[in-house]
Amino acid sequence: MIISKRENTKQFSTIAGVMNSILISGEKVMFLLVKMEPRSVIPIHSHPHEQMGICLEGKVEFQSGDKTFIVEPETVYVIPPNEKHGTKPIGKEKAVVLEVFSPPREDYLGIVASKPSIR
Repeated sequence: MIISKRENTKQFSTIAGVMNSILISGEKVMFLLVKMEPRSVIPIHSHPHEQMGICLEGKVEFQSGDKTFIVEPETVYVIPPNEKHGTKPIGKEKAVVLEVFSPPREDYLGIVASKPSIR
């Protein structure tokens, strides 16, 4: 069994205005907390991981293919592997989402392993 507290996680950023924290990662699943500042943008991208999440704070606009979806607190979503998608917060407040990746994002695990915490 692995147990971790949120305050012990390492934070990292790969996009201006977006802070990530790997809350916990197992062999097949990873929990990632994503905090997005107003006007930040996660550009259209894809990856081989299945991704699902729940919005905890604020509102975000997801773009997937030619469709746009608004996600607000308590709304959950699933993004299939290799589907092109991107997101940005809506309004003047930050947005926070808890995301799950399967399998875990090796690229994010590598960042955390090679960098000290950002606090």
